[in-house]
Amino acid sequence: MDNSEIIGRPQPEPPYVVILLAAGKGRRFDPAGIRNKLLQRLPDGETVVGRTAKNLQQAIGAVLAVVPAAAAAVATELSAAGCTVTACPDAGLGMAASLTHGLRHSADAAGWIIALGDMPFVRPDTIRRLVAALSQGADIVVPVYNGMRGNPVGFSRTHLERLLQLSGDSGARKLLQQFPVKEVEVDDSGICRDIDTMADLPSSGARQPGADI
Repeated sequence: MDNSEIIGRPQPEPPYVVILLAAGKGRRFDPAGIRNKLLQRLPDGETVVGRTAKNLQQAIGAVLAVVPAAAAAVATELSAAGCTVTACPDAGLGMAASLTHGLRHSADAAGWIIALGDMPFVRPDTIRRLVAALSQGADIVVPVYNGMRGNPVGFSRTHLERLLQLSGDSGARKLLQQFPVKEVEVDDSGICRDIDTMADLPSSGARQPGADI
């Protein structure tokens, strides 16, 4: 058992869980570390991370959000959106630390959708289609828009032990290179659009970073 703290509303484990990674430092957005990109406002007044969480909640009821140990404002936004929030004491070690932290807190799930906190434009139906592909037997699922892979990415529990062995900041990308991947075609440019710099906030054009998990 680790020393992490569960913040927010606990809920029973569903068959599939969204792990929302919201523990990055976002240095490209603000090298000084003053402005948290996840807390920036979209044109309708919602925060980036708040909108991301709401879209995920609409798709699948259980969202487990992983935040740094000292991120009260982000945790508040996520709790208000209905997420279960867990603080990762090792978030500074990279994305893999946050991911494995979330997996340990949902290890009984049938599978996981790994989502990024700075992607507020992914449609709920895209998430539902990824979950459907997992439930139909796929072990790794990736959404594809106009030939471009994006995020979120889904994994069945077949890969749980491999996911738990990840380290550093590359996330689960190497598993996508080593094992068969089910590509799910979607009409959703949001899978290729994140908030990485100030220019990415609306009404800037969509970036296409590919699958970053």
